[in-house]
Amino acid sequence: MGLCNQDAIKQLQSMLENVDEKQKITFENMHQGYPTETLARFLKARDWNVAKAHKMITDCLQWRVENEIDNVLSKPIPLDVYKAVRDSQLIGMSGYSKEGLPVIAIGVGLSTFDKASDKYYVQSHIQMNEYRDRVVLPTASKKQGHYIGTCVKVLDMTGLKISALNQLRLLTAISTIDDLNYPEKTDTYYIVNAPYVFSACWKVVKPLLQERTRKKVQVLQGCGKEELLKVMDYESLPHFCRKEGSGSSKHRVAGDTENCFSLDSSFHQQLYNFIKQQAVLMQSRSPIRQGSFYVNLPEPDPDDAKIAKTIESEFHKLEIQNGSMNGVAVNGH
Repeated sequence: MGLCNQDAIKQLQSMLENVDEKQKITFENMHQGYPTETLARFLKARDWNVAKAHKMITDCLQWRVENEIDNVLSKPIPLDVYKAVRDSQLIGMSGYSKEGLPVIAIGVGLSTFDKASDKYYVQSHIQMNEYRDRVVLPTASKKQGHYIGTCVKVLDMTGLKISALNQLRLLTAISTIDDLNYPEKTDTYYIVNAPYVFSACWKVVKPLLQERTRKKVQVLQGCGKEELLKVMDYESLPHFCRKEGSGSSKHRVAGDTENCFSLDSSFHQQLYNFIKQQAVLMQSRSPIRQGSFYVNLPEPDPDDAKIAKTIESEFHKLEIQNGSMNGVAVNGH
C-alpha cells in the first residue's frame, strides 16, 4: 500500500473518532478486528477521496444503526418462507479458492424472486452478507494466517430471459445496498453459461461500469470449468460448473455433487442454524426486542439507475428483434 494511501487511511481513521457510541459499536461489528482494511475498502470505493469515503462510511454506520443490522443474524425468517426464498433466490457457497477466498455461487438466470415478498429477499441477502463478514471471512483469515476480506463470485446465466426485467427494481435495490454498505467485498466475478441475451446486453453495459468493476468481471466460455480450475480445486466448483454443457437448475446436480443453492446444502444449514441459535441468545437477553426485520429499499445511485435503464432498453430491443412482444413491465414503472 502506497504512502498516499496510508495517509488517507490515517485521515479517515481520525475523522471517525467523532462518531457516536452506537456507530462505534457497529463499526466494530463491521471490521471484526481489521479496522484499517475496512477503511481501505471504503476509500477504494471512492477512489481514495477521503471526504467522499468519510461520507460513505458514516452514512453506512447510520444505516446500520437505524436498521439494527447488528441484530439481523438473530432474526430468522420463518422456515416455510425461507424455503421459498432459497428456491427462488439461487445463491450459496461452494467452497474456497486456492488462495482461501470463499466461492459464492449465484444462479442469476434461474432466480425468479417470485415466491416471497421483497423484504424477505432483502433480509436474506443482508443476513448472508453479515454471516460472510462476521463468520466466514474471519474463519478464513484464521485458517490462512492472514487477512481474507473478499470472496470470488461465480454467476450462472443459464436460463436468463427477457422476463428478468420484472425483478430489475429489486435486484437494483439489493445491488445498491451492497455498493453503499458492503463495498469492495468481491475480488472477481466469473460469468458462466452466458446465453445470447446476456452477451448482447453486456456489450452495451460494460462501458458504463467503473474501470475497477470492469477489471473484476471475467466472462468464461461455457460452464467455465477449465478456467475456474486454475483458481479453485474441483471440490469447490459450483455444481453448475462441474460438466461442460450441464447447465444449472434448481435441482439438477452433477453426480452426487451438493447443490449449493439448496436449503439442504451444508452452507445454508449452517447459516440457518446459526441464526436460530443467535435468536435464542437474543431472546434470553432482551425478549421485547424480538420481531420482524425490515429495511427500506434505497434509491439507486444515478450511475446505477442509468445502467438499469440501459439494461431495460437493451432487453426490450432484443424482445422486438425476437418478435416476442410480451409487454414486459418493470416493477415500479
